[in-house]
Amino acid sequence: MNQLPDIPKHIAIIMDGNGRWAKMHGLPRAQGHRAGAESVREAIDACKELGVEYLTLYAFSSENWNRPEAEVAGLMLLLEKFLTSKLDDLMKQNVRLHAIGQLDRLPASTLAILNDVIDKTNNNSSLTLTLALSYGSREEITSATKRIAEKIKDGLLQPDQITNEIVSQHLYTAEMPDPDLLIRTSGEMRVSNFLLWQISYAEIVIFDKFWPEFRQGDVFAAVAEYQKRHRRYGGV
Repeated sequence: MNQLPDIPKHIAIIMDGNGRWAKMHGLPRAQGHRAGAESVREAIDACKELGVEYLTLYAFSSENWNRPEAEVAGLMLLLEKFLTSKLDDLMKQNVRLHAIGQLDRLPASTLAILNDVIDKTNNNSSLTLTLALSYGSREEITSATKRIAEKIKDGLLQPDQITNEIVSQHLYTAEMPDPDLLIRTSGEMRVSNFLLWQISYAEIVIFDKFWPEFRQGDVFAAVAEYQKRHRRYGGV
């Protein structure tokens, strides 16, 4: 699908509130995470309908490894189930899967399934769905800085050649444009170590509802709000 006028090319979402939604309904936290998987499908369908080219979801942060071991294990199993169950849909919808983060920290079984789905969807072209897994933006920027320093040490780059573009090329997101629109659920007013470099000029829309309550109409509402704003990029 061709992108409609004034539609953000890249939408990023901080999916927040699964645990609080579950608590509100008297359910275990794991049930909240399972309910959140349905909201992922809703977001994908909305982006497909609008003609958004990139959708990046903050699925599991580097800080999330500090959660109870049983919850982390459950999240990894849920991710595996999501990937295997959604592969056919991704193929039918022509959606390409991508992942960013410290992926080597994922369990071997999870990483194998993730790489398999990435490989099988690699030639799809209507929407690039990126899962930020074991992801932290400070770690990403630190890693990029180390890689740039190594190139300087090896004589492949001079310090005065470092530009914003050079830094961007060494981030996990080098293959995609920066987000135009950042959505966060649960009403929290923070970016939680997510795409700190990339969202410098993104428009931000906050929803008070928890992630399991998020539906296609909310994506449409966020885009409608985005279309009202004048993006000045520091100008007038």
